[in-house]
Amino acid sequence: MSWSSRLPRLTRSRVIAGAVVLVLVAGLVGWAAWPESRDWTSEDQMITVPTGPGGSGSVSLDTRLYLPKDHDDKVPAVLLAHGFGGTKESVSDDAESLAGRGYAVLTWTAQGFGRSGGQIHLDSPDYEVRDAQGLLDWLAARKEIRTDATGDPRVGVVGGSYGGALALMLAAQDPRVDAIVPSITWNDLSNVFLQQSASTEATGVFKKGWAGVFFGNGGSDASSEALANPACGRFAADICAAYLQVATTGVPDQKTLDLLRKSSPAPVLSKIKAPTLLVQGEVDTLFPLSEADANAKGIAAAGTPVRVAWFTGGHDGGAGPQTDQDRVKFLTVQWLDHYVKGEGDKPSDSFTYSRVAGFSALDRGLVTNGYSTDAYPGLGGTGSTQISLQGSAQPIANPPNGNPGALSSLPGTGGRLSTLLAGVAADIPGQFAAFDSGPLPEAVDVAGAPAVRLRAASPTGEATLFVKLYDVDQQGAETLSAGLIAPVRLTGLPSSISEAEPVTVTLPAIVRQIDKGHSVRVVVATTDQAFLSPTEPATYTVAVEPALTLPTVVGEPIANPQTVWRYVLAGLLLAIALGLAVVLLMRRRRLRRQHTPTELEYADTPLVVKGLRKAYGDGFVAVEEISFTVERGQVVGLLGPNGAGKTTTLRVLMGLTMPTAGEALVFGHRLVPGSPVLSRVGALVEGPGFMPHMTGWENLQAYWKATGRPVEDAHFDEALAIAGLGDSVHRRTRKYSHGMRQRLAIAQAMLGLPELLVLDEPTDGLDPPQIAEMRRVLKRYATDGRAVLVSSHLLAEVEQTCTHAVVVNKGRIVASGPVEDIVGESPSVQIEVSDVPAASRVLSDLGVRSVTPDGPSGLIVDVNGTPRSEVIASLVRAGVDVDRVVPRRRLEDAFLALVGESSAGSGDR
Repeated sequence: MSWSSRLPRLTRSRVIAGAVVLVLVAGLVGWAAWPESRDWTSEDQMITVPTGPGGSGSVSLDTRLYLPKDHDDKVPAVLLAHGFGGTKESVSDDAESLAGRGYAVLTWTAQGFGRSGGQIHLDSPDYEVRDAQGLLDWLAARKEIRTDATGDPRVGVVGGSYGGALALMLAAQDPRVDAIVPSITWNDLSNVFLQQSASTEATGVFKKGWAGVFFGNGGSDASSEALANPACGRFAADICAAYLQVATTGVPDQKTLDLLRKSSPAPVLSKIKAPTLLVQGEVDTLFPLSEADANAKGIAAAGTPVRVAWFTGGHDGGAGPQTDQDRVKFLTVQWLDHYVKGEGDKPSDSFTYSRVAGFSALDRGLVTNGYSTDAYPGLGGTGSTQISLQGSAQPIANPPNGNPGALSSLPGTGGRLSTLLAGVAADIPGQFAAFDSGPLPEAVDVAGAPAVRLRAASPTGEATLFVKLYDVDQQGAETLSAGLIAPVRLTGLPSSISEAEPVTVTLPAIVRQIDKGHSVRVVVATTDQAFLSPTEPATYTVAVEPALTLPTVVGEPIANPQTVWRYVLAGLLLAIALGLAVVLLMRRRRLRRQHTPTELEYADTPLVVKGLRKAYGDGFVAVEEISFTVERGQVVGLLGPNGAGKTTTLRVLMGLTMPTAGEALVFGHRLVPGSPVLSRVGALVEGPGFMPHMTGWENLQAYWKATGRPVEDAHFDEALAIAGLGDSVHRRTRKYSHGMRQRLAIAQAMLGLPELLVLDEPTDGLDPPQIAEMRRVLKRYATDGRAVLVSSHLLAEVEQTCTHAVVVNKGRIVASGPVEDIVGESPSVQIEVSDVPAASRVLSDLGVRSVTPDGPSGLIVDVNGTPRSEVIASLVRAGVDVDRVVPRRRLEDAFLALVGESSAGSGDR
């Protein structure tokens, strides 16, 4: 059902007035319905630039220049750099978006990758950074590019990871850069790959997992010529030698440290004068939040404007949820528009971050909430909570070569590892010590780097340890935020723990709400597969001091800014909104004169159907007699074979057709077209209906405007989570598949969180994971006093979703009530147990009629009159865990018994 189906019929004069508006809108709609044309052009070119120390050499770079169409004057430019292992194609979507906003965008494939020449030098100032300076020269010579002076283009630099470090180092090396937006990048490679989390001067622990990914990703290239050294691929010889040296020994020599520092922004941050927006990911075991923190401090110390934003993504979390992507996109455009284009107000100094709020509907990933504070608080937060830990000193063993090793993170999986390893112990018994807190009396919003004091003793005088912070729920399930751990290499240790001096360990910064009743667990382990451990076996003794410091930040919730990338669509929306406003005004004037009968007895009941009958002029009776009630908190399934009258009943309930007899009351109001009580109802009946020239997001906005209700009542974020369409929500709906349109329609029905939700075949067009998620959505939706009426032919889904059912056949109700009552008792039960063989023996001794295996953990048991309670008690007494006991008879069996297998008509009524 589209938004227009809720509007009342209009008088002749009002139809004429509305038609004038619709003619104007129709012209715009017709224009917008033409195939989309690009608002930018592009050209590919190989550009040769100076490279090497002093520009002594040259290299050819594979480039692409995007130019906005129909620009009247010279335009500002953006250098858009890709990540490690990528090419100019990796950033094409972002380039197109920026070009559509009026920027000339130059993308290129860095030397050593793709079709570009040269070798990989890891963002060396002499090579990759000097290459980018050559591209600035090339831009300055283009007649389309705005310049500040001869040879000085008006330009911003944007890049992530490898490209982010290049943006920082280019701004430090070339004052022509006007603004930069580096994201998920590093401060100091010598700290990144030799991570040290303790207050000690010892060299850090080698991050072998990520280092191997880096080296392997650049080690070969199918498009390159024959490689002179297969061990090095397209890496420069000095980079290859440094990797081989540290990967072999785990301890870098000075030459390696100097090389890593040279390819880092850390030594040159004080030279950056371009305003800098730093975007860093909270799900990143490669470049954690501490890297952006160090960059921010170094840039701010020089007096350069700098702003920091965190998002729930990174090298392990990808681009993050859609809400985060929108926020980052908004901040980036705002920054470039002000500092490069010279438009818009100066961005504030506020710090924004996000926190996981749950999972989106339809299995489409995480949903986040955004927060803002007046200024960046650093990793120490704006406050702190002290947690007391318990536990005495404990011995832990380091196995030879760190094998077997604990598994806390894998490059590229990070925060998703807990899902991948469900049920698998990540810490190895004997190799870790745990120190727990009691249950938290209140929830704690952690935002920053926790700190703990550690003491260690070792017979060798050295120890490599890995410190982790777990959130442990009431059932004992532990969660390691984003797979982040603190590696610690300690030297000069005593052999006795009583003589050990405490060192402060700073754990990786996290953003997490630890709920009330949860506890905190600090684990100190000897191994981790992401890092290189000592080769010699040893047994250490470790202890932690009781005080654990959790930094906290109290941020203000922020809306999710939606960046409008196509101004013409904004104009179209405005025109449509004006047309809807005129129609809405007419509707309101009519409703003020309209009397809607009310029965106070049912004023708090979502739906009461009494004696409903619908007959047509040709004598066909679609509904003979239907009566049922939907109470708050219920999910009611309306079931019946084709032709039973389900859809006709729903049409009457929504005021789409008038009954011949009987009535439907929604919160005590008799339904008539345009009744105000319909604002308390959300519906999807007869399939989704959308304006094809508009995006999914724009359709939702237009629909809500048509209701005339405040925008803050819409709950758009919840609706978008339900839709689970990701970036596709910003595509025009004419390009949607049937399943995508169905998901958007369900989200539209749930806008405003109506108290009664009516859905006709909501799972039509959805795949099995989406159907399973829709089941959870509907169950959750009926909480807090809301109610759901759902028509479906998928009886198994109704059985798992609905609390109650109404079975209709030939226009009459043949059964209604709780689903379990309709299913009834069954001589057979389905049991899920922890030990199938043991359960089979216990049940056989109990004297049941039959025991049949049903999957890896299930049994079908004909109890032969034995009470279910006795069956369960016998299993529990025998030490067998019982996870689930349900009747074997299904709703489908009951349904067929009620309506007969041959009762289907030729079509639904």
